[in-house]
Parts: sequence; C-alpha cells; structure tokens
Amino acid sequence: MSTINQAMTTTKSASSPSLIKKFPEAGILLVLFGICALFEILGWIYRGDTFLFNSQRLLIMILQVSIIGIIAIGSTQVIITSGVDLSPGSVVAVAAMVSASLAQSSEFSRLIYPSITDMPVILPIAIALLVGALAGLINGSLIALTSIPPFIATLGMMVAARGVARAYTNGQPVSGLTDAFQWIGSGGRPVILFLVVALIFHIALRYTRYGKFTYAIGANVQAARVSGINVKAHLIKVYVVAGLLAGLAGLVLAARSGSGQANMGMSYELDAIAACVIGGTSLAGGVGRIAGTVIGVLILGVMTSGFTFLGIDAYYQDIVKGAVIVSAVIADQYRQRRRMKAKA
Repeated sequence: MSTINQAMTTTKSASSPSLIKKFPEAGILLVLFGICALFEILGWIYRGDTFLFNSQRLLIMILQVSIIGIIAIGSTQVIITSGVDLSPGSVVAVAAMVSASLAQSSEFSRLIYPSITDMPVILPIAIALLVGALAGLINGSLIALTSIPPFIATLGMMVAARGVARAYTNGQPVSGLTDAFQWIGSGGRPVILFLVVALIFHIALRYTRYGKFTYAIGANVQAARVSGINVKAHLIKVYVVAGLLAGLAGLVLAARSGSGQANMGMSYELDAIAACVIGGTSLAGGVGRIAGTVIGVLILGVMTSGFTFLGIDAYYQDIVKGAVIVSAVIADQYRQRRRMKAKA
C-alpha cells in the first residue's frame, strides 16, 4: 500500500510555488478569467454590449455545458488510469432513445410501446443508467480481460452503440414524453445534477480507496499490481462509472430536449476529453482532478458562448477549439517533462 500512497503523493505534489501546490487549478482558473475578460472587452468593442453581465446568456451557457460536464467527469477518471473512452457520445444517444421510449405519454399518437405508457419516471431513469453501465461494463471487460487497447475497445463501442441508437426506431425520433420525465431537464436542474455529480466524484477521488486505486493504476500499473490492487477489477469499475455517467447525460439530454434522437451526443466524447485535458488531466495517466475538469468545461462553454455572441462562424469556432486542445496537450507534455526532471 506504500506504493499507492507514494503515487498519490507524487500526483498531488508540484514543482511550482506553494499556491499551485494548495490549489493546482489556479493557473487554469486564471485562463478562464482571462477568456471571460477578453470576450467582455470584445463585446463592448464590436457589439456595444456586455458578455458577462447578461444572466440569460450565462444560464444558457451553463446549461449547454452541463451535459458535457457530466460525461467529462467520467472521462477524467478513465484518463487518470491512462485510458481513453471514445464511446460516451454514442452511449448518450442509446440512453436517450431507450429512456425516451419508456417515458412516452398515452396521449401521443406515435408510441414505441403502446402497452407501456405513462410509466413512473423512475423506470426510464433506471433503464438509462443501466444502458450506460452495461456499455461501460463491456468496455471495461474488453480492456481488462483481453488487453485490447482502450482506444480500440471504446472505438468499437462508439460505432456499435451509434448503430443501436439508429436501429432502435429505424432512425425515427421518439417524442411525446411525459411532463414528469421532462421535468428532469427543465430549468437549472441539469446544472444542479452536474455539480452534484462533480462533488461526489471529487470526494471519491480524493478521499476514498476508489480514488487512490485509480491514481495508482495511472501512475504505475505494475507497482499497483505489486501493491495488491486488483487492476482488472478496478479498471472495469472505472469504465462502468464512465458509462453510467454517459447514460445519465443521455437521460438529461432527452428530458431537456423533449425527445430522443439517434444523432444525439455527436462528438460529445471529444468535447469531454478536451475539457479534461484543458482542466489539467494528463493523457499519460496518474494526474487529474475533478475541479480542473469543471473549470475546463466552463472554458469550453465560455468560448462557445463568446464566439456565438460575437457572431463568429461555427467553422472558425472549431478551428480555435482545436488549437486550444493542442495547446493544452503541449502544456501537459511540458508538465510531464518537468515532473520527470524533478524526479531525476
């Protein structure tokens, strides 16, 4: 167990000043403030309007990123183990379609299951979470038991799950959902769910054996095995959690939009990974915090909202977003080299 504690100590330590040691996300938070200030200045210059002090715009921005944020919390844990999950976007679509089909009102004319309508809202919720957990279980089992690289295993799930979403209703959207189901995605509830999930897994990663094992595996999988960690079982747990959160995101997305559609969640996995990397989670594994991911999600949200506010075309938004992601990876590589030099 000493090796685990050593891995955790290495993860939490930093070669920067004491402020960064106490609050590793300080630098990322400054970047967020800087981006906000930049859009505020550009807003007055080019639009003659405020960007930050518009409550409606801020609410829409936070609502837009909350679903990505739920996925990103699961992706953070996967990446900490030196893995990657490319399937959440497709799992979101399957969970949205299945949960929506079980939440239809009897007053709607085009029913997927005519004999199952007006069901208690707990049923579609449970099924959406089960769908996500099952996808995560398949991912984790393939990776842990067959030693398939995470990229390949989750790429296969990404393609297969998208196919399942399209085949479920032959590509037709599922509408006519009950008010009780849509209540889940109304108002600021998606944001509350995101923050609650973030808090739960912040505590889990920092203060529980689950978190210690996750960091230890990412820092040095061989040392984790020697320390007595059942690496295969724990990897499966991590991917199940990631799948479960993708299922939750699909549920919230269907409830918020009032329908389930097979093309939901397109590229959500990339935005989630981007948020993790921007938030300081290392693609090399062993390093990452939920607080950083939350800030990374907010940075993506501010950028998207700011570009829309300034009227910048979506194509250019993607170019800038790609540049930010590459910059974050370069910064991560730089941090990795500094850590290796410090150890030497």
